Amino acid sequence: MLHTTGDLLSIDVGACSTTDIDIDSLTSKYIGGRALATRLAHERIPFDADPMGPKNRLFFTTGPLQMSQMSFTGRMNCTGISPLTDGLLSSNAGGFLSRNFASTGYAAVELAGSSDELLVIHVRDDEVQFEPAHSLHGATVPETLEYLEAERDISPDQTTVIGPAGENAVRFASIMTSGERAFGRGGLGAVMGAKNVKAVTFAGDRAPSIEIPSIQQEIHREAATDDHIMKDQGTVSVMDLANEINGLPSYYFSEQSFDGVEEINGAAVADKKYKKGTCSTCAFACKLPTRDEETGIETEGPEFEVAMAHGSNSGVDEIVSVMKSNDLCDSYGLDAISAGNTIAAYLAAEDEFGNTDLIHRLLEKIAHREGIGDKLAEGIDRVHEDLGVENWSVKGLDFAAHEGRVLHGQGLSYAVANRGADHMYATFYSVEYPLASEHKAMDPEGTLGKASRLVRRENLMAVNDSGVLCKFARDYMTPDRYEELFACEFDTLLNVGAKTVTLERHFNNQRGFDASDDRLPYDLPDLNEAINEYYTERGWNAGVVPDSQLPADL
Repeated sequence: MLHTTGDLLSIDVGACSTTDIDIDSLTSKYIGGRALATRLAHERIPFDADPMGPKNRLFFTTGPLQMSQMSFTGRMNCTGISPLTDGLLSSNAGGFLSRNFASTGYAAVELAGSSDELLVIHVRDDEVQFEPAHSLHGATVPETLEYLEAERDISPDQTTVIGPAGENAVRFASIMTSGERAFGRGGLGAVMGAKNVKAVTFAGDRAPSIEIPSIQQEIHREAATDDHIMKDQGTVSVMDLANEINGLPSYYFSEQSFDGVEEINGAAVADKKYKKGTCSTCAFACKLPTRDEETGIETEGPEFEVAMAHGSNSGVDEIVSVMKSNDLCDSYGLDAISAGNTIAAYLAAEDEFGNTDLIHRLLEKIAHREGIGDKLAEGIDRVHEDLGVENWSVKGLDFAAHEGRVLHGQGLSYAVANRGADHMYATFYSVEYPLASEHKAMDPEGTLGKASRLVRRENLMAVNDSGVLCKFARDYMTPDRYEELFACEFDTLLNVGAKTVTLERHFNNQRGFDASDDRLPYDLPDLNEAINEYYTERGWNAGVVPDSQLPADL
């Protein structure tokens, strides 16, 4: 089985010391990326660790595909206990960092402990440097990147950086890379901030030698030549369809369609796009560098989730306002989805939908925990009662844009996913939208009978996150191609994915998670029975992993 190689670099940020640890026995079984990081986290983070405490750890990992020149491989993984969900969580970012990370020769880099002073840590293939960073206290992401480039000749593509939100323990703070790409969901930026680490940079000349099968060339060629709407409009290309099927969350989830959709949809974003954008080695190029000539606002996006959270869900029908929200989130280091949804909750409470000036002020207040921003920085699950609004979250994570009240399998996925209401955990929406290709399509109505396919998709997405392979490779990947690319049986890969999901769930079980956490804030047909079908497929008892289901290598 194709897998990453190299040691685990363990960095004790409090002692400013490092240890290289041989993990060959794990890389050969867990591929890399999310699977490897989950296995390491399960072993090395105490089950009772405080997400913001020194016993929590952050793991950065890539996979074997980062040694290819194939499209869809410009991504990497970050894993730790989430301050937002209180469970083990992995987040995934694109951009250009992954190959710079791999050039250090490490399979995984771990941040442990916490520092008494703010640090920038420089990971190289032959040393690790600890740089005091007092002057960067409170710096935005662009300000930090400007410093690193001017003072250390370090490119944004070599960095992971937090903004003020991470320093101020905002529970949905992101870790930014390549300036505008985010390890977004779950607040791992707050974990990095709690460790008093402002940035980690990566460079070297010790990338592992991993032979990638030639099928990579065929996949890359198809990605380059395919005439796909996402190359023009990114993920926001689905917004019109979502609105047509009554599946676009609006006005803090109280409505499911938005009259002003044409002002924030794919065409509106494409109208502001001024060049192509992509990730490392990817010819699919689905990113969205946008600019408004009148105001000078320039950002990357918004993608569909952000156009929902800061657009329809906040009652905003101005694309430039959504672009500004997107830019502020990137600058402050905020997960744009959670920031937008939490602000939408406040707008609902104050009857202020569509107040764009207020939205932008709130983003600054949240990032700095000033005034009402201090309360909103806790996220919807912790603040909804004070605001007097419904709790639109699962396991503490607020909802993505793909509407589970219409796409019922996606709703089931939101309920049971270890990460909470996140669309990327299984990407089940992709088989329920009317645009799904015929061999993949599934009736969006109903939840019964979907558990088996949901389990398979969760397992496969865990494989992607371990490879590391972008989820948008789905139109170009088949079981045969997975087998050829990873040099093993497809079922072997799915088993790695299953182990990953099981380890996440078992870790969270030890923290008190059980079937009571697998719930939704709305009703779906036969949901409880479908959840039980899911448990049966997984071999779990009422949402709890029995010892018999744990991997033998634990």
